[in-house]
Amino acid sequence: MEYLQTAQNLLDFISRCKSPFHVIAEAAGMLQQAGYVRLDETKEWNLQPGKNYYVIRNGSSIIAFQIPQGQWHSYQIMASHSDCPVFKIKGEDPFVTDGHYTRLNVEGYGGMIRSPWFDRPLSVAGRMIVKKDGAAEAVLVDAGRDLVLIPNMPIHLNREMNEGIKYSIQKDMLPILGDGTAKDHFYELFLPDVDREQILAMDLYLYSRVHGSIWGADQEYISCGRLDDLQSAYGSLMGFLVAEPKEHVNVCCIFDNEEVGSLTKQGADSTFLADTLQRINEGKGADPAQYRRDLAGSFLVSADNAHAFHPAHPEKYDVQSRVYMNEGIVIKQSANQKYTTDALSEAVTKMLCQKAEVPCQVFANHSDIPGGSTLGAILNSLVSVASVDIGMAQLSMHSPYETAGAKDTEYLIRFSRCFYETELKRTDEGGFRIN
Repeated sequence: MEYLQTAQNLLDFISRCKSPFHVIAEAAGMLQQAGYVRLDETKEWNLQPGKNYYVIRNGSSIIAFQIPQGQWHSYQIMASHSDCPVFKIKGEDPFVTDGHYTRLNVEGYGGMIRSPWFDRPLSVAGRMIVKKDGAAEAVLVDAGRDLVLIPNMPIHLNREMNEGIKYSIQKDMLPILGDGTAKDHFYELFLPDVDREQILAMDLYLYSRVHGSIWGADQEYISCGRLDDLQSAYGSLMGFLVAEPKEHVNVCCIFDNEEVGSLTKQGADSTFLADTLQRINEGKGADPAQYRRDLAGSFLVSADNAHAFHPAHPEKYDVQSRVYMNEGIVIKQSANQKYTTDALSEAVTKMLCQKAEVPCQVFANHSDIPGGSTLGAILNSLVSVASVDIGMAQLSMHSPYETAGAKDTEYLIRFSRCFYETELKRTDEGGFRIN
């Protein structure tokens, strides 16, 4: 079954993507292998018709695009994110020691489920900034082995353990690195050939070492860390890479910092997408008025996973808007515009799913339980285009071990390819014609 191979490919991809920096390095490698040319934001861009390009900001966000051979007048954009809720190592001296144990000083990044982080093998990855020939250079690092662990208290010392605990990150969740001398060789675990004095700063994160798996009576589910949102990032990128360019500019974006509000220079709430589109517009010699006209005919798909129905808690879900794993693309609605979907963009997405021969379903939150938001509305405030929010249904969102449908990544790749290969043309009445 082809979808099982696709599911395994996704798990392999995620296993290599230990931090947002690793996600972007992996995506860049895939783009380079496909012949895409890397651009530098600090330099002039000489964009050629029929060529493909990508640009990276701060090592953790990437935008790739395809320039058509002929005339074009719109952009078709898919966007996802590279980050996930996790623990980040903090401080200049990130070690807490009592002479017997050395623990890492960490803080929470994003809205995580804390309890599953206990009692499982963890490691550390990210980037270190190294002084080299008078410059500060980023180096990707990964301990690559079981390195730290956050131990639970034994039930004998906390008889209320199974009655609910409010965990303090600062008190309860600092991971044990080793004995009292562990900090003396911490940096050697990552850069054994670099003097400690040359390491100026670091962005390091914990990640779970539990391997991803395909499981279920008929192998219908997949589980691993970082499914939200690397399943969307992978599916969008794979569809983008195999799509045949048409008479519009195809754009694939993976942004960092969605889980903490996107308010960074590389987040969706930055100028990154607008800057890139404006430079593409300048590359064809068009003026700002043409850029605005092109945006008016464009379409954005924000891809970020959705909440699958949990069979133990039906009261948390709208009875008419439940979605399920392995049942296809989830179109996400919100009256308060936490999701950007409106009737027109929903209709266009349903037509694209039908064309791609992919099932789809519609999600809305329980009216008394507000859900989360994603990057679609943020992007739309900066680059105003018709847009829809979609995702794949999953359980245990924001856990270090999440669950999704084994079939759904294949569905997303097919949808993504269809979206990029289909001409979405504005009609005189303000709709879209799908060619």
